[in-house]
Amino acid sequence: MVRFLHTSDWQLGMTRHYLSDGAQERFTQARFDVIVRLAELAREHAAEFVVVAGDVFETNQVDRRTVSNALNGLAQMPCPVFLLPGNHDPLDAGSIYRQPTFEKRRPSQVRVLDSNEPVTLRAGVEIVGAPWRSKRPLEDLVQRALRGLAPADGLTRIVVAHGAVDALSPDQDNPALIELAAAERALSQGLAHYIALGDRHSRTQVGESGRIWYSGAPEPTDFDEHEPGLALLVEVDAERAQTTPLRVGRWRFARESFRLDGAADLAHLRARLQAELDAARMALKLDLVGALSVRQMAELEELLDTQRDLFATLVAQTSRTELVVTPEDSDFEELGLSGFGARTLARLRELAATPGEQQSTARDALALLIRLAGRDA
Repeated sequence: MVRFLHTSDWQLGMTRHYLSDGAQERFTQARFDVIVRLAELAREHAAEFVVVAGDVFETNQVDRRTVSNALNGLAQMPCPVFLLPGNHDPLDAGSIYRQPTFEKRRPSQVRVLDSNEPVTLRAGVEIVGAPWRSKRPLEDLVQRALRGLAPADGLTRIVVAHGAVDALSPDQDNPALIELAAAERALSQGLAHYIALGDRHSRTQVGESGRIWYSGAPEPTDFDEHEPGLALLVEVDAERAQTTPLRVGRWRFARESFRLDGAADLAHLRARLQAELDAARMALKLDLVGALSVRQMAELEELLDTQRDLFATLVAQTSRTELVVTPEDSDFEELGLSGFGARTLARLRELAATPGEQQSTARDALALLIRLAGRDA
């Protein structure tokens, strides 16, 4: 039985434009911290080695500090680590893996899977890489890696690959798609015993054999990922394969829906946002529907403005938001406007009640007026 950690898609150096001030720095550091946690898990679970199935770096153009921090984390690994070049960091002429900073500072236990040649970890264990040599391969790299291999009699063979599987991809014209039927056939013929995949950021079993998995990204990167933030502890031999998900990520990307139809719903949303204990490491998108008065809309905007200072990012989805603003007389009774101000208010109320291009703008203006009046009070 062979026990190892399967991870992928670290994408060190990744940026997210929508993160708030300071959050990008925390997001960047979290991706380096993952390496240390993986080292701790490798030690805790007595893993023989770690495979990183592609996209270790966000690009081949990341700065020297990113490379140095990555190698510093990798130096803490208690076992061999195998890095696979993926579509973000392919093994092309400008590869990060051939740059002086990487080559000179690479810890001795770190090896780049830069060819299809099987690597013997120890007697009875082989690792076969399927590296990307360009951003647009013209063939199934898993089949290329398996081509010419004899059945792995008496040993356990692990294939490390990166890319989309045909059974899960909408782009059926992509020549680099990994053919699931061919991969499963190779497993049944004993050419390999486990295929460790990267590229998909959600933990995903592929096929029915239980021997082909995407580990998912160790920290989430977007709002549509399912079960990110994990690594897989793999125990495998010719007879069986078992994967156990291990939590490594600390960030969260979430989308939540709320219906707002009055003061009670606003209070519920306020309580939800204020109850978030780790908002600094949470990116949250809100889908809001319902009907609010102008004054309640002003309260909502004030709430969101305040909470944005605490969250890594907090966005009320404009395209998905269907909030109807219904001006009420009570919204304006305490404003005490006269003269030009009163006439402007009357005109805005008229526009806000009239369907048309100016309705939404008028309602926003009324909400802003109430907010500003509240600050002056």
